[in-house]
Amino acid sequence: MHKLKLKHLTAIRWFHWINFPLLCLMIWSGILIYWAYPVYHIGPLRFFPKWLFAALGVPFRLAEGMALHFFFMWFFVINGVLYVAYTLISGEWRYLVPRSWSAFRDAWQVVLHDLHLRKEAPPQDKYNAAQQIVYFAIIVMGAGSVLTGLAIYKPAQLAWLAALFGGYPMARLIHFVLTIGYVAFFIMHVAQVILAGWNNFRSMIIGWELVKDNE
Repeated sequence: MHKLKLKHLTAIRWFHWINFPLLCLMIWSGILIYWAYPVYHIGPLRFFPKWLFAALGVPFRLAEGMALHFFFMWFFVINGVLYVAYTLISGEWRYLVPRSWSAFRDAWQVVLHDLHLRKEAPPQDKYNAAQQIVYFAIIVMGAGSVLTGLAIYKPAQLAWLAALFGGYPMARLIHFVLTIGYVAFFIMHVAQVILAGWNNFRSMIIGWELVKDNE
């Protein structure tokens, strides 16, 4: 027999689904800005070659990109602050924050299970150890993106903030690397959702999942 079990609170689901398009818009508008000075590359290979900029219609949209980036930034910040505040008030933070250094060992066991190198999944609460580490890291990354973004937006007025990150070039590099991190997270997150199946995805839509009576 199966029964319905509450997994995700309403507010958590709203914060999740609001944050997803906001982050996509932030990345897209960030590419419009990055076009003006595409400095990063791996050897001779640039992250965004000129033909890709042209295919996406990015060139000569710097002003538009900056306006959109900083417009959506405020919604991203508000949503993030409300999310963190809600997890603290509701106690949901207990499920998100790794409880000890052993979480990294348990996370490795989760990876081995996902790769079918371990038969049984490690015991977990609402989230497994790997999810806790990644979800907590995303929150830290969000704060880092906002702070480095402000540092490179107003490097003169916020010179102390830019200096905190090692200067303007380093703050810009950190901002860029964090963006790459979001893209990597999106890919892994979607892959995990597909592997976990419809029951897991449905719980993020309606909040409830089907579990066996003994679970």
